[in-house]
Amino acid sequence: MNRNAKIALGCGGAGCLGLILVVILVAILIVTGYIKAPGIYSPSSNYNYNYNYNSNRNLNSNTNSTSSASTLSNDDKHKLFQAGGATRDNVLFLRVLTKIGFPNGQGDGYDEFIKGHVPWAMKNIEFMQSVNTAQKARAYVEEHIDD
Repeated sequence: MNRNAKIALGCGGAGCLGLILVVILVAILIVTGYIKAPGIYSPSSNYNYNYNYNSNRNLNSNTNSTSSASTLSNDDKHKLFQAGGATRDNVLFLRVLTKIGFPNGQGDGYDEFIKGHVPWAMKNIEFMQSVNTAQKARAYVEEHIDD
């Protein structure tokens, strides 16, 4: 075996080893959730949701739901808001916004509420982790939306 053949053999081996390492790294990233692999991961693949939504419902900004919103503490409003957003379900999130007193994300105090949400979230890391998947968040919202 001459020198060029040895070099070619070494480079081929290093290339294969590098390719194997890249495949292992990508597999680890897929398993940990940093990469979403098409066909392998689909956020809705394991869920079967049935909705019975009344399209006649009035969600105008003129609608005032302060009566139901006033029964919730500020902490409960932030919890519902966080969980509602984590569901990634726009219809359910609109129900949450209406419940906490901001139909369609509008109304008196909405901007202040949003500004206060980040500091609230920083103080409530444990709750944030408890609704860190769409499934957990949906379960929390469904359990507390009618409180």
